[in-house]
Amino acid sequence: IVGTQLVTKGYHFPELTLVGVVDADLGLEGGDLRAAERTYQQVAQVAGRAGRGEKPGEVLIQTRHPEAAVIQALAAGDRDAFYQAEAEARREAHAPPFGRWAAIIVSSEDEAEARDAARAIGGKRPDLPDVLVLGPAPAPLSLLRGRYRYRLLINARRSAQLQDVIRQWLGQFTFPASVRVAIDIELQAEAAVLCAAHGRAPQPGDLVQRPAGRGRVGRRQPG
Repeated sequence: IVGTQLVTKGYHFPELTLVGVVDADLGLEGGDLRAAERTYQQVAQVAGRAGRGEKPGEVLIQTRHPEAAVIQALAAGDRDAFYQAEAEARREAHAPPFGRWAAIIVSSEDEAEARDAARAIGGKRPDLPDVLVLGPAPAPLSLLRGRYRYRLLINARRSAQLQDVIRQWLGQFTFPASVRVAIDIELQAEAAVLCAAHGRAPQPGDLVQRPAGRGRVGRRQPG
């Protein structure tokens, strides 16, 4: 059986005794702050497909980073070790739940326009002791559906009023309709706002399915 992540989703193959995971650590290189957590979940899940019947199973993991905590925990079958290592790494980085992360992603069909808009936003970054802004730099998926994407990362302490900071920061700008700005609080897609803003800065807390049209903001409430 050869498959992608689809084969991890709870299928039962009673005669399957060997599972091989190719490039198991590939997800660690995508710039996702939850990459280790997702890698552990996916690899552990697919490993569970082996040896589910009467025959014992074996799992082979291909990796270029055998020293990574997530790979070592997978090899040892030690979930608690991964949890402890991940919690410590997040504590040091002030990542959730010990701090807050957010991203501002600027996109346009014109690369120069996206880059310039992102630089303009970065040039007026807030100067606060509990908020650190990194970037702008090309987003992990720098070209998506014909749009060039640049990202600024925000690392804030729990004490920071992050949404207020972003609202005041972006409120200084008027974006042309060709520029879209996405605010991803805690870096979760369900908390993102996608805005083709014309005379209106995107607001944290807006939840958007798709651009509603030129110069308009599509909105929906969480449900």
